[in-house]
Amino acid sequence: MSATITETLRKVDLNTVEDAHQYDFSSLTPYVHPPETKKDLPWAELVTLDLEDYGRPGGKERLAKQLEHAVHHVGFFYVKNYGLTDEQVQQQFTLAKAFFDLPTEEKAKYEVDYANADYNGWRRAGRSKISTARDNVEIFNIPKFTQDFIGKYPQPELVKAHLPEIEVFAKALHSNVVLPLLRLFAIVLQLPDEEYLVKQHTYEKKSEDHFRYMIYRKRTPEEHAASGFGQSTGHTDLGTVTLLFRQPIAGLQILGEDGNWTYVSAQPGTITVNLADTISHLTGGWLKSSVHRVVAPPEDQWQYDRTGLLYFARPHNDTVLVPIDDSPVLKAAGVKTRFEEPVTMEQWVKAKQTLQLNPEIAAKKYAEAGDGTVEVIGGFKDRRYK
Repeated sequence: MSATITETLRKVDLNTVEDAHQYDFSSLTPYVHPPETKKDLPWAELVTLDLEDYGRPGGKERLAKQLEHAVHHVGFFYVKNYGLTDEQVQQQFTLAKAFFDLPTEEKAKYEVDYANADYNGWRRAGRSKISTARDNVEIFNIPKFTQDFIGKYPQPELVKAHLPEIEVFAKALHSNVVLPLLRLFAIVLQLPDEEYLVKQHTYEKKSEDHFRYMIYRKRTPEEHAASGFGQSTGHTDLGTVTLLFRQPIAGLQILGEDGNWTYVSAQPGTITVNLADTISHLTGGWLKSSVHRVVAPPEDQWQYDRTGLLYFARPHNDTVLVPIDDSPVLKAAGVKTRFEEPVTMEQWVKAKQTLQLNPEIAAKKYAEAGDGTVEVIGGFKDRRYK
C-alpha cells in the first residue's frame, strides 16, 4: 500500500512553542528498541495480512478469506505494508520516549479527567493494583484531529511542536489500515454494502478514536514478585480495532479458545491488530473481541521499559450497538443483541471508561455482583480474567 499524504487540519505556529528547535528530532534522544528475548516461549500462531495485496485484482477477497478464521475464533492478527515509513514510525517512538521522560509535574498539567471518564491526556502510573503492587503503566492519549477536539485539550510544548507529524501519522493509520479492514470484515460477513462499516467510521464525524503513547516501566525483582509477575489483568478493548506497533518486549498474551495463554511475538514491519468490544457488539459476538493481558517479560528483558504506539478505532458516537441485520453469516449464526436496551457508542465508551479509569468504582461493582462480573451498561456484563 502506498504511503498516504494527509493534509493536516492545523498549522502549528512555532512562534507559540517556546524554544521550538529544542524539540527537533535532531535534539531528541532517539528511541532504540530493546533486544528480543532469547527465551523459548509459547508463541501464538497469527495470520499476517499483506495490505499491498488490497488494491490488486481479487486482493480484497483473498485477504478476507485469510481473515475468516482469525476474526471469528482468535481476534488477533498482523498487517504489513501499511503505508508508513520506518522513519515515521521511529519518530513516533522517539516522541513517546521524550514525553515519558518529562518530569512528573510537567506531565501532570495534562492529566486525564478520571471522574468524568475523559481519557485524553496523561494517565499516571499506580492508579490500580496488580496483586499487591501498584501498576507501572503510563499513557498519553491524543484525540482525533477534527473540529470536535481542536483546542479542547492542552498539549505539552514537545507535542505541540510535532502535531503536524502526529496528525499525518494518525490519519494514515485510519485511512490505510482501519478503513480497509472494515471493508474486509464486510466481505467476511457477506454484507451487500461493502462500505457499511466504513460509513460508521468516517474520520470527520465525531467519534472517540485516539492515538496513544504508552509505557510499562521496568520493575525490580521484588516488584515483579509483588505483582504476581503480571502487569495488566485479562481484558478486552472497548472499541472496534486496536492497532499496536511492533514492541520487542515479550509480555502481550492472548487467551485462546482452549483456555491457554500464548505470547504475541514482535514481527518486523508489522502492526498487531486486535478486534474489540464494539465490532463484537455490532455482530452479536460473532466477530471476536479477544481477551488479552500483559505479563512480566522474561528475565533477560527486565532491565528495559516497554514503550508502545497504539491507535484505537471507534465508530461514530451516535452509532447504536445492535447486530447488523443484513448479514447472511450473522443470520445463519442466529446472533442476538448483547444489550437489554438501546445503547449508543458514546454511552458505551463513557460506561466502560468509568470502570477502567476509576478502579475503586470497578472494585465496588465487582464486589456487589459477587460472581466475577460487572454490569457495564444496558445489562451487558464484563468479567475479570486472571
